[in-house]
Amino acid sequence: MQESAPSRTAEVVCLFRALERRRDAAARILDDPFAHLFLGRSTTAALRAALAAGPLAELPERFLPGLSAFVLARHRFMDDALARALARSGDERVAQVVVLGAGYDTRAWRFAAELAGRPVFEVDFPSTSKRKEDLAHKAARALPGTVVRRVQVDFLAETFEEPLVRAGFTRGARTFVVWEGVSMYLTRAAVKATLGLVRSLSAPGTELVLDFWYLLDAPDLRAAAHRFSANLLHLLGEPVLFGIHPEDAGAFLSREGFELVDLADAAALTQRYLHDRRTVYPANYVAHARSLG
Repeated sequence: MQESAPSRTAEVVCLFRALERRRDAAARILDDPFAHLFLGRSTTAALRAALAAGPLAELPERFLPGLSAFVLARHRFMDDALARALARSGDERVAQVVVLGAGYDTRAWRFAAELAGRPVFEVDFPSTSKRKEDLAHKAARALPGTVVRRVQVDFLAETFEEPLVRAGFTRGARTFVVWEGVSMYLTRAAVKATLGLVRSLSAPGTELVLDFWYLLDAPDLRAAAHRFSANLLHLLGEPVLFGIHPEDAGAFLSREGFELVDLADAAALTQRYLHDRRTVYPANYVAHARSLG
């Protein structure tokens, strides 16, 4: 992952969410009213062109079929898990939310009412974090009040433990962790180390949502498209380094001290969230896990 400039893929993902508002409400996978506020000038211009031309909103699906639908369905899956977690009370009450590799995530504002003052720690490279902070400041009047604490971390040189604690993270508290669109860019050792940190920093029962890539071995164009997507990400400076088959996810997470709560592959995501002709990219899936005592 590049640390010298704001993440390009993070802005592309944000653009997908902004474009989704172009669709009829019944066909939307999710509704993010704030995504457009975190787009750069050139991307905003592209969004305006898409909104004016209509069919341009379909370009992501034409270029990489199923990928934008996966990104949106992944986000929705994680949204639903977060909503359920924030509604819990008593001993199961979530005290804080952490978004690892936050990019231009808008959950701190979209879930402002449900958070009810509970802090959201957005962890990311300094370049992306600073740019997001600037954009949030410019859009302050359009954003609801919430508690956002940005944690700038050079993932290539340090762990996020101390920066997170300095930002006010409460050690040993029940936490909800969003780790979206990141694991595939890390080595296996780095993924395991991150899971270990999440478990050691928070209380048993802490919930984690994350997604994985895996090698697609298919006798058709899907495998070629998968390789093309990986190569494209490499050209953007964010090469795919890690993947694990969904059949192995439960055992992998168990070895790291987590139990698998839910897993949704392409078929499950399509069934749950897609209400039009779109399909979900087949070589990705999303998982919801809970840390063990």
